[in-house]
Amino acid sequence: MTRRGNPQDLTEAYFIGLMNSVGYRNKDLAKPVIGIVNSWNDVNPGHKPFAQLAGYVKEGIWAAGGTPAEFTVPAPCDGMAQGEGMHYILPQRDLIAASIETMVEAHGFDGVVFLASCDKIIPGMLMAAARLDLPAIFLTAGAMLPHLEEGREYVTSDLKEAIGKRKKAEIDDETFDSWRTHFCASAGTCSMYGTANTMGAFLEASGVAPFGSSTMLFCEAAKVRQSRDVGERVVELVRQNLKFSDFLNQTSLTNGILHVSATGGSTNAVLHLLALAGVMGLKLSLQDFDAIQASVPVIARFKPSAELNINDFHRAGGVPAVLSTIRQYIDLGAKLVMGGTLAEYLANYRKPVYRSVIRSLEEPLLPGGCFSILAGNLAPLGAVVKKSGVEPGMYRHVGPAVVFDSEEAVRDYLLNADVRPGSVLVIRYEGPKGGPGMRELSIPAAMLVGMGLHTSVAMVTDGRFSGATRGPCVGHVCPEAWEGGPLALVENGDIIEIDLEQKKLELRVPAEELQRRRENWQRPQRKLKGALAAYRAGVGGAEQGAPWLYRDDWGN
Repeated sequence: MTRRGNPQDLTEAYFIGLMNSVGYRNKDLAKPVIGIVNSWNDVNPGHKPFAQLAGYVKEGIWAAGGTPAEFTVPAPCDGMAQGEGMHYILPQRDLIAASIETMVEAHGFDGVVFLASCDKIIPGMLMAAARLDLPAIFLTAGAMLPHLEEGREYVTSDLKEAIGKRKKAEIDDETFDSWRTHFCASAGTCSMYGTANTMGAFLEASGVAPFGSSTMLFCEAAKVRQSRDVGERVVELVRQNLKFSDFLNQTSLTNGILHVSATGGSTNAVLHLLALAGVMGLKLSLQDFDAIQASVPVIARFKPSAELNINDFHRAGGVPAVLSTIRQYIDLGAKLVMGGTLAEYLANYRKPVYRSVIRSLEEPLLPGGCFSILAGNLAPLGAVVKKSGVEPGMYRHVGPAVVFDSEEAVRDYLLNADVRPGSVLVIRYEGPKGGPGMRELSIPAAMLVGMGLHTSVAMVTDGRFSGATRGPCVGHVCPEAWEGGPLALVENGDIIEIDLEQKKLELRVPAEELQRRRENWQRPQRKLKGALAAYRAGVGGAEQGAPWLYRDDWGN
């Protein structure tokens, strides 16, 4: 029996009549009605392929005896939203989650297929799926084609770093214009291991998406076949009453975190998975996350932390090859949404693993995980840095602070000032409340690399960095400056110590001086209206995953 459309229930006449008005037959409504959450649009390359893929999912649903019902949600592109637009990106994660929850519950769908590829859309859909706890499967669009030029492959992160190269006059205007035109070579997710592909790989590793879905090229015929398989499988899940929590739970969440760490994933995954755990009702602190991720070695790295891109990852075996390699660290009893358990899948996994891409446990790239979760008097509740993207010579850095109160200020400094090697660029009031929206400082970080300063200059912020960021970039500093966190008290010339091995972030200023500054501190004036005002009023700290609409301390 479906949740809606029972002809024996007279009160369902309105529902049945309106569904007939859009083309559904009464006998269609007697089948499992599957909501297809489509995040397609024309302005996000990672989501453009869903215009076609949704049709193949529908074919699978019809073939299995179900009834597809497609609706759409926003899908902003982080890359396009740099600067002022970035204020609106993280809030959309929770807006997407809430819009899905309310649509699915309003229409009473029996199961759900989530079509998502990019940075905030996958996390938002995961939060919705966890809250709904219906039979559900995720499907990503696949990866963008890399651009080949003079024997080298380039991807989106290379374009960001090109800004710094142009600033240093290492390339001319003609080259820069050519790179802007060609580096993003097709639709699909940017072929780097940023947040989009980190979260796509997480879907696979945690068992809620088909293997290979995130790493294959968007244009492969296998993606069409996979879409039909997903459509068929979700109908089976409904008939077997297998809910999302049967697949995504404490066990599989941990497996997913281990995969993220073993492959040098995005720091944004820390933020999103903390928020997801909260929706799932699991207690996962920043320190708990650190303990999990630090238990596995790093066995793979991709653009921008290495020359390899996502297409290389796919050819080398992709997510299953990593899971097979780290099998002693993961729980093999985890169930897979496409059927069976992880143990059963890996027992039959026969593809060769390219050890030039995915290292063995005997020859890892790094021990102890890809992140460093820092703490100290500058970050009492924690901070996050992608250690696997930092040159070893910068694992420990001590230098004078150069303080900025916005991303725009540090961008201007990098473009127009003489940046002194050894300094620590402090960018504050960019946290969840202060920004608001916890903007990612993707372009300033990439400029630092492009200017060759990532081996001598560090960044510290209560904002975020892109999954494609490399270099000594410390983000998520908690409490944020807007809430009176110690970052608000830093002054130019203060000495800051960053130690990734000791997991320490310290401000070398006497406690009595900090207290004096605190007594004189005033929050900057940033008046807001609309969605951003609502966001500032409700969002939680980054150490909790910056929950907003799905905060567990609201209501009741």
